Amino acid sequence: MKVSIVPFQDKYSKHFYNLNYDWLKEYFYVEEYDEKVLRNCKEEIINKGGYIFFAIYKSDVVGTMALLPREKKIYELNKMAVKKDLRGKGIGHKLIQFIIDFAKNKKFKSVILYSNTVLKNSIHLYNKFGFKEIDSEGSTPYRRSDIKMELILSSSRK
Repeated sequence: MKVSIVPFQDKYSKHFYNLNYDWLKEYFYVEEYDEKVLRNCKEEIINKGGYIFFAIYKSDVVGTMALLPREKKIYELNKMAVKKDLRGKGIGHKLIQFIIDFAKNKKFKSVILYSNTVLKNSIHLYNKFGFKEIDSEGSTPYRRSDIKMELILSSSRK
């Protein structure tokens, strides 16, 4: 499956909303914070120093993923969603690999993520790419989250 990954463009905003909204409704619920970010992705992510990417297949948006700045050179992998009928076809794998390569090129220290252990396929995928479970220090930005993971990209702590 030939998928290309492209950066945020205004014309894709509705896909960012729809893909993530549908995924959240399927597995959990849409939190107030989610609704704010999904409805205003440019203001809440791009304008705050983050990044949004889209997976394109045959000119259709089939997946999306964001990186949100959390601490200096530490970004959160966020709002990853793939079109339901195309899951299991390697799109999520390509998105994560793209994000890791992008983060390394930007010289990020690490990429963190929050997830839920009921999402066994997702956790397996994150582990496959080298993400390790870390202490969430008792707080996560999402009620549905019960695991925090990190991929260390640089040993430099500057």
